[in-house]
Amino acid sequence: MTFLTYFDFSLSEFLVILFIVFIASIIRGFNGFGFSATCISGFSFIIPAIQIVPIILILEVFISIFMIPYIWNKIDWNFVFKLLIGIAIGSPIGLFLLKYLSPETTHLYVCLIIIFFSILLMKGYVNKKINNNQSKIFTGIISGTLNGLTTLGGMPVALFLLITSIQPAVIRGSLAALFFLTDVYAFILSYFGGIVDMTTIYRTLPLILVLPAGVFIGNKFFIKSKEKFYRKVVFYFLIIISIFGILRILGNI
Repeated sequence: MTFLTYFDFSLSEFLVILFIVFIASIIRGFNGFGFSATCISGFSFIIPAIQIVPIILILEVFISIFMIPYIWNKIDWNFVFKLLIGIAIGSPIGLFLLKYLSPETTHLYVCLIIIFFSILLMKGYVNKKINNNQSKIFTGIISGTLNGLTTLGGMPVALFLLITSIQPAVIRGSLAALFFLTDVYAFILSYFGGIVDMTTIYRTLPLILVLPAGVFIGNKFFIKSKEKFYRKVVFYFLIIISIFGILRILGNI
């Protein structure tokens, strides 16, 4: 069982990891995002940090592919491409700031900000005026910067979408499409950069097998949910995942 010995964990630990991936895929199927954040929160207690990135990169590409049939007709491509422009600008900024800022400290502050705004926005604040090209590009810049610095780029995008009047189906579809494009790009760079290789892909295959079922279940939950419920669940998810992030950082200090 080389995929077990490669990551240096027992069968019971592997089953826990498999369960984490399954739960994360349900969350992604429902929210349209949150897969990586959920996996990182769970994996960090079992897998060495250096091995987490290539695993999640591979899983992200596959789960994005499995999401396509459920979201293809619900994508705001204008929004997605405006965000990509901002992300293209912000990502190098985030990587540059890595030289001068502590990723852990920045991660901590971002989590606190996410919690603060999520609690405020749970009151149902909707602002149609911010749904313009400038705010989309600006959100992309913030997302790209934070992604390059802390890998938390998806959270500001989710918050931005939640405070607009965009329908949940379009929110989910646009987020899934955005992450599909950025995940494929990141995977290509990582493959040619030596971070991900075919051996890693083969050894991650057992985890990939549970993704379709998780996405299917998450999609079923989404179909049955109402708009208010969807927004509330996403807000709670952002708060919970931010709390886990804070605890993980404080535990490493």
